[in-house]
Formats: sequence, structure tokens, C-alpha cells
Amino acid sequence: MKKWETRSGYKIIQVLSGRSNVFLLTNGSKNILIDTSSGFMWRLLRLRLNNLNVNHIDCLILTHSHMDHAGNAHRIRYEYQSLVFIHKYEASCLTSGNNIITDGTVPVTHMMMKFLAKWVALHIRFKPCQYDIPVDSVFDLSNFGFKAYILHTPGHTPGSMSVIIDDEIALVGDTMFGVFPWSVFPPYASDVRQMINSWGKLLDTKCSVFIPSHGSADSRSLVQKEYNNRI
Repeated sequence: MKKWETRSGYKIIQVLSGRSNVFLLTNGSKNILIDTSSGFMWRLLRLRLNNLNVNHIDCLILTHSHMDHAGNAHRIRYEYQSLVFIHKYEASCLTSGNNIITDGTVPVTHMMMKFLAKWVALHIRFKPCQYDIPVDSVFDLSNFGFKAYILHTPGHTPGSMSVIIDDEIALVGDTMFGVFPWSVFPPYASDVRQMINSWGKLLDTKCSVFIPSHGSADSRSLVQKEYNNRI
């Protein structure tokens, strides 16, 4: 499992990778889980958390309400008595289990969604989950023991969010991708212009590392280059 540590001693542990990354943010006593991956990953997710001796999760932050991020939210909420955070724009999607349909941002994915969007909307769902805290533009996490905050970074979906930790590391969900070393551009988005503007918001922080939910960490220099090229 990949690990990062900030200057305040907070540890960020990549609990799951592959289909969708899941991260644990811990200060030794308080635990925050960011995303949950798809429902079929539950056994492995629980095993990894057990191996880390995690028996409580204070907060579950969902970067957005797609099934590969929120698929195990109901289980985490129930088994770990976690407070669930979701952006207010996507709260109804979480409680209904409906995925927000995004468009393809490149020709191949655009063509796929042109033909599959209706089918996906009708057939691809996840187990609904109740939420506890609807987030607006910014949510301070200091009351939970972290010098960190949630930042609304829309574009991939209307309610996409990122977690800014120590103004050093950002967990950015699908606002960026880390699959290709030359690009951070995701293959799907509801609003590309809005997403690129969100890159600007993230660059306005002092973060030097941007960790997406798919692939590996993106450097600040790469994000800045992509932002400059696309803005």
C-alpha cells in the first residue's frame, strides 16, 4: 500500500487501487476514509482496513456519487458508524443509488456514452446510503482533528469534491486522472470547462501533490502545464 505523510504527521494510506483508489487519512487517533470503491470490492476493503487495525472510521468523504466511489458507503456507515459527507448537489443521488451520467471527453468515450448513457442510467446503480453532512463550497475538518478541508471542485460531476490536507497534498477524486504520465485529463466529465476551472482552484492551494482516484499521483508541474494548455 502506498503511503504519504504530511509535515503535521498525518498519514495518507492508499487502501485500495485498481478499479478505484480508496484512501485512509489518519492522525493516529482519528480516521477519515475517502471513497469506498465498488460494491464487489467490499471484502478486500474490509480486509485491508482490518490489516491496518482500523476499527473505527470517524468520517467517510465521498468525492462524488458514482458507484465506483460510493458502492460501499452504506456498509462503511453501518459497520464503522461513520459520518458520511457528500456534496449537497449529489445528496439525492447517494440516497437513491443513482449514478450521475457524464459525457465522454475524448472521441472514444464520447461515442460510448452517446449509445450507452440511457442503458447505464437504467441498469447501473449502487446500494443507497444515507448521508450526515451535505457539503457546500468548503468544509473545514479541524473539528475532526485535521488541518484539512473539503473543497468543491465540480466538473467531473456537479458535486465533485477534493480533500486538501495540510495545504500540501490534495485527494482530488476524478477531477484529475493519473493513468497517463503526460496528462491529468479524465475521460469523462459533465462539464469540461468547469473541471478545468477546478484545476485552477486546486492550483490556488499550496499543494505539491495531487492524488486522483484512478492511477498514480500527479505533480504540481504537470497539473500547471495541463491547466495552462487547456484554460
